[in-house]
Amino acid sequence: MTLDQNTFLAIVAMAAATVLTRVAGLVLIRFVAIGPQQKRALEAIPPAVLMAVIAPTALVTGPAETLATVATAIAATRLPLLAAVSIGVFVVAVGRAAVGA
Repeated sequence: MTLDQNTFLAIVAMAAATVLTRVAGLVLIRFVAIGPQQKRALEAIPPAVLMAVIAPTALVTGPAETLATVATAIAATRLPLLAAVSIGVFVVAVGRAAVGA
């Protein structure tokens, strides 16, 4: 297997951009005062991203996936992100087994 030089450079550039944006965020947040409204907004980001990722799947697949999306959305309002995702995976597995898909 050979690796094209342009492909390798693109991968390195994307990795560098990812690392730089994460490090810049950590450095810059030290200079920002976070009030209660900003804290609530920051805490709302993970469930919002989760729903943005899984909502298209819920709209174009079967009933098991739709039910899992609803369960994940409800769980994400009260539980940590990993727990919400775990519940969604469990519900879709049970739903597919019940439907026979």
